[in-house]
Amino acid sequence: MTRRVFERYLEKVFDFPALVAQLPEGRQSPQHACQKVFAALFLGAACQMASLHQVERECRDGALAHRIGPISEDTFRYALQRLAPEAVFALGCAVARQLKRNGLLRAERLGGLVVAAVDGVEICSSYVRCCEACLERTVERMVDGARRAEVQYYHRIVGVAVVSTPFPIVLGIRFQAKGEGEVSCALALLRDLVARLGRRFLDVVVADALYLQTSTVAALEALGLDWVCTVKENQPELLAEMERLTSGAPAIDETAASEDVQVWHVPEVYWAAAARAVRVVKTLRTQTKRRLTVQRDGDQRTLRKVPVTERSTNIYASNLALVTMPPAVLAQVGRSRWRIDTEVFQTLTTQCHLKRPSVHQHHDQALVVLTMIRALAYTLVLVFYHRQVLSRCRHGPPGFGDLARRLTGEGPKGPDSS
Repeated sequence: MTRRVFERYLEKVFDFPALVAQLPEGRQSPQHACQKVFAALFLGAACQMASLHQVERECRDGALAHRIGPISEDTFRYALQRLAPEAVFALGCAVARQLKRNGLLRAERLGGLVVAAVDGVEICSSYVRCCEACLERTVERMVDGARRAEVQYYHRIVGVAVVSTPFPIVLGIRFQAKGEGEVSCALALLRDLVARLGRRFLDVVVADALYLQTSTVAALEALGLDWVCTVKENQPELLAEMERLTSGAPAIDETAASEDVQVWHVPEVYWAAAARAVRVVKTLRTQTKRRLTVQRDGDQRTLRKVPVTERSTNIYASNLALVTMPPAVLAQVGRSRWRIDTEVFQTLTTQCHLKRPSVHQHHDQALVVLTMIRALAYTLVLVFYHRQVLSRCRHGPPGFGDLARRLTGEGPKGPDSS
C-alpha cells in the first residue's frame, strides 16, 4: 500500500484535487501555490508526521520529495496564517456530502438514525507559549520546590463526529474563543454544519451532562435536531426524580458471557427546570474483566490477572418518542457518545499529534487551519483504511498506525502491500 494508491482513491472517490484547487490564495506572489502547500501539509498529516519541521525534511529528501519538493517550514507557517479557516471548513463539508452520497453515513445501527456526538478537548497547554487567541487560567504548581500560582495558556476545540457508523466520521471542529463556553461553541459549530450540509444531514445529537440545559436543548430543537444527553448532578431535581422512578425492577435485563445490562425506562419525566416532560432511560452495566494485580508472597512479587467486577450507572434524557426509538436502542445511543472520546480524540491525540503545537506563538490562525487539516486527514485516512485496506487484506490487517508508515514507504512489504 503506497501513498499513490491513497491519492488515487481520493481523486476517484472525492475528486479531491479539484476541491483543493478551490482554496483561496491569501498571499501575494507566492513562490509555492496554496494547493501545493496544502498537499504537503495534508499528506504529512495523513502519514502522521509530528511537526512542520518533519514535513519540511520529508519534502526536501524524504517520502514527499518527489511528490511535493522542497518547501521551508517558514513557508508553511506563512501560508497557514493566511489561509482562511472558512475555506478549509467548506472543503471538509464537501467531503462529508460525498461521504453521504456514497452511503458511508447510512445508519445501520442505533435505530436507523444518523447520530452525531459533540464534545470538547483541550490542546496546546503551556506556561510559556501563547498566542492572541489563547485561553488563560491560573494554576497552582510546584516551581523550584515551592507552590506558586502561574498563568497557563491553552486552546480548547469542539468536535462533531457521526458515531452511528461502523467507524466515527468527523464532520467539523471549531476553536473555542475567549469568553465563550464549550456549549455555545458547539452550538455555533452545529449551526454552521446545518447551514452548509442541510437539516436532514443529521438526526440526533448525543452529548454529556454539560449540554443538558434549557437553552441548549431549545437551540438544538430549533435546528431541527433531536437530542440525547447524560443526566448528572447539574440537574439535581431531574436526577432525583429519575432515581425515584427507577427504584423498582428493570424493564430489560440482558446477560452475556462477561456482561449484564439492566435498563429502566420512563416515557415521561417532568423536568422542572425546563417546565416540560422528557424521556429518560437508566442503565446499570455489570462487567467482569481481568486486571493485572501485584500479589506478594514474602519478598516476591508476582503479576497476575484476576477477575474484577465493575459496575457503571448511566442516565440519559431525550426528546425522542418511544415510536422512534425503543428503550434499549436509546441506551445505546447515549452510550455511543464515548466514541468521540475513546476513538476520535484519543487517536487524533496519540497518533495524529492533535496536541502538538507545531505552529502556535504569533500564529493563532495557522494553528486553527493546521488542526482542521489534521482532522480532515484523519477522517479520509480512516475512510480509506476501512473501505480499501481492511476489505482487501488476505491475511492479518495492518493497524491504523502501520498504515501511516506504509503511506510513507516505511511499512512492511508483502502480498498485501501493493
